[in-house]
Amino acid sequence: MRNSLNQSQYSQLNLLDQALVDKAVAMTDTAYAPYSGFLVGAAVQLNNGVVLGGCNQENASYPLCMCGERVALYNAAANYPHQSVVSLAIVARNPRKKLTQPVSPCGACRQVIAEYESRYGSDIRIILKGETNDVIIFDTIKELLPYGFDGTFL
Repeated sequence: MRNSLNQSQYSQLNLLDQALVDKAVAMTDTAYAPYSGFLVGAAVQLNNGVVLGGCNQENASYPLCMCGERVALYNAAANYPHQSVVSLAIVARNPRKKLTQPVSPCGACRQVIAEYESRYGSDIRIILKGETNDVIIFDTIKELLPYGFDGTFL
């Protein structure tokens, strides 16, 4: 499998990618994380150009929490079910300590991203940014989940 890991700086992103990352950063301000204090914002760009956001939502019953990435993807699917996701920006912020590197999606989110790639038959670019200007870009979730489970097994 090819690895298209692309490390760069926020300032090197094109304007569309910067806007997507900015939306994800803004979504960290609306995250509901009273238990962990770990704030995740995400933004998706659809193939029709629409950008939608999502942020993590915690619950006192921890298994009921929802990651920002999944909130953004489900928001897109609920509101634009026939539009594929082109790019997904994920930003994390921790008020207790500065995140010096981008944070990758958890395993559950990787699986959901893989499902959306399968659903629409197209790769989703993933842009990760932490609290610094360091950015990591992947061309597809397959680079983060190379042996994922999908409908071909069913």
